[in-house]
Amino acid sequence: MTNQLLFLCTITTTTAIIHSVNAAFFVIFAAVAYWIYSTWRLNSPPSKWRRIGVVDRMNIYPLKSAGPLELNPEDEVTCDLLGLRFNAAHDRSLMLVGDQNQMISGRQYPKLVLVHPKMLLPTRVVFTAPDMEDLELDYSHVLEQSQGRGVYTSIFGAKIKALLCGERYDKWFSRFLLGQESGMRLAYYPYRKPVRAINMRMIHQPLVTCDDTGTFNNATSYMLINLASVKDLNTRIPHPAHPLQFRGSFQLRMDEEVAYAEDNWKWVRIGENTIFRVLAPCTRCIFPTTNIFTGERDQDGEPLKTLNKYRLWPHQTGPSLGIQMGLRQTGVVKAGDVIYIEDE
Repeated sequence: MTNQLLFLCTITTTTAIIHSVNAAFFVIFAAVAYWIYSTWRLNSPPSKWRRIGVVDRMNIYPLKSAGPLELNPEDEVTCDLLGLRFNAAHDRSLMLVGDQNQMISGRQYPKLVLVHPKMLLPTRVVFTAPDMEDLELDYSHVLEQSQGRGVYTSIFGAKIKALLCGERYDKWFSRFLLGQESGMRLAYYPYRKPVRAINMRMIHQPLVTCDDTGTFNNATSYMLINLASVKDLNTRIPHPAHPLQFRGSFQLRMDEEVAYAEDNWKWVRIGENTIFRVLAPCTRCIFPTTNIFTGERDQDGEPLKTLNKYRLWPHQTGPSLGIQMGLRQTGVVKAGDVIYIEDE
């Protein structure tokens, strides 16, 4: 009798354990399935879209912190993982580094905005600056001219190896920014895809991937500015800010102006094919205080001073204006193309 009871207890215990294991497995399986489904939904473009406006202007900055490339209204620009590209010129594929291999930008040298690029041929760009001779660069010869000379630098903690373009370029930028023969070096992004780690300031954003880091971009390869938001900002400051002070890839002209509407968007489509995922608000540093026509900072710290009063959210490093985006479907865009968002 005792053996029978022991046998029954063993069977009961074993059955209970099996049920518990099965239940635990089901819970884990359900949790994993839900996570996969949620991730798929977050990264799946919507099936319905709603028109909100048109592309007023596109901006390609071949050199980080310098002026935008001159484009004609009919020019078509390619959108790929590295960012906007016109002919051989990729957005922010050139960057200056200092003697300690540190990133050089308009934060330290606001005069950089006075350097203006213009495309001469599909592979050649010329840089102009006040009181300087023109400087030509042929993208097809950069790799050859560098002779493999590289430099390790970093962008907000994200390390990267770049190629040095050569002494001729180093001297030109050193003369313009420093008034001397050395101190600046021109670096080139030699990779065909994004290779940097995610910016530490963006690491907490759940939708950002390493494919969104672009070339020498601070955060992501694309950023959109709503002109209605800039217009509203300009009603709050003594002297209006130019939209180019915010250095967006795309400037949106809304059909019905709604300032800061972009805060709530999840997806953006330009034209019929080019699709972007909205990743995060674009937080602002001191650079937008630079006058793009004089290369001087606003003495009162505007528009950053005013933005800090009403566009600074908890846990942000700076006030927000514009949205960071990641490319989810490649395409070709031009000024006047219709811009859509998700139609929920």
